[in-house]
Amino acid sequence: MTIALCRRARFSAGDTGSLTGRAGGHDYSCELAVAGEIDPDSGMVVNIRDIDAVMKAEIVSWLDGKILDHDVPALRDTPATPENLTRFIWERCTGKIPPQGRLVRVTLWESDERWAMLSSVSRRKDEPLLTATRMYDFSASHRLHSQKLSEEENAEIFGKCNWENGHGHNYEIEVTLSGEPDSRTGEIAPMALLDQIVEEEVLRPFDHKHLNYDVPEFSGLNPTSENVTKVIWEKLANRLANAPLGPARLYRVLVRETPRNVFKYYGEEP
Repeated sequence: MTIALCRRARFSAGDTGSLTGRAGGHDYSCELAVAGEIDPDSGMVVNIRDIDAVMKAEIVSWLDGKILDHDVPALRDTPATPENLTRFIWERCTGKIPPQGRLVRVTLWESDERWAMLSSVSRRKDEPLLTATRMYDFSASHRLHSQKLSEEENAEIFGKCNWENGHGHNYEIEVTLSGEPDSRTGEIAPMALLDQIVEEEVLRPFDHKHLNYDVPEFSGLNPTSENVTKVIWEKLANRLANAPLGPARLYRVLVRETPRNVFKYYGEEP
């Protein structure tokens, strides 16, 4: 039986903007996921102290308190974006994990709204997958009511969520793109362009709206969070298909209706 353990470390680093023109710094959070079999004697996959030692030697000591494009040789000619930093950390830690475990994922948070992940466990089995994620939020109300069901069936299935005047949520959405970073910008896709597209296709049409009555996509479509997730995917996929994103592609849309209700959609299988 294979099980994965995740361990986090934090570091702070800056960038003069010599390559991107955007100087600044961040308090980063990095997570390593290590998978393996449970040792029958210790009950562990890998001793956490060994993972901590790797993270201290290969991540924190190299990056904490550093000016990345000045102090880290590998990043002097490579923009220190979350995507490139994630790959840097992956390469530093690969081969350093104790032999009973294997590194399967590196996730690096630049902030609560932006992070990158490199994973060897993905829907594409042939090679590690690099993704970049942005998080957004909007507030909207909806009534769970299907025109294909009777009034009695709607009331029975959806309960109080079928209340005539509806109810509201503070939605969080995560938009994840996959691909390889542009050699000039260090980004899988221009985040400013992604922000603009999400603003125009999702936030502006949905925020502080009643989904049943104010959003055309839900005219006749029950605005469950499953359908909200799929509609957001379709709107973004159609727009991103004609945007100058290079080889980047939409990988996942996640909608968090509440902390307990989370919905993920990866599109239709090719």
